[in-house]
Amino acid sequence: MKNPKTKELLETYYQGFAKKQGWESLISEGFTFTADNMNKTDVNKGKETYIKIIERFSKVYQTVRVKKMIVQGDNASVIAEYDYIFSNGNHISGDVAEFWTVKHDKLSSLHIFFDTLTFDQNTPKK
Repeated sequence: MKNPKTKELLETYYQGFAKKQGWESLISEGFTFTADNMNKTDVNKGKETYIKIIERFSKVYQTVRVKKMIVQGDNASVIAEYDYIFSNGNHISGDVAEFWTVKHDKLSSLHIFFDTLTFDQNTPKK
């Protein structure tokens, strides 16, 4: 069953995310962000933690477009295409699989899967 609120929240989120502003109010205080790759799973909890992660990430991505969105109740799957400009000068476009949960009319969790190898190869090592 579709939940129009879920779709509306995500459309508003991605519009703000593309502008790099105006998405923060849609995130719940207890937000959980999970980034998966073949080697490990990073789980980050809390709205402020997610905002700090995105502040760093926003230095790399230039634009984002939703290619496909499937909403089922309070859950949604999104394929989002990001255009990146890395500090080494490389311009790359890549898809990210994003799985969302909504609770109490707020985005409550996000679990993403992306090409970590390409990302790591273009990100300076500390």
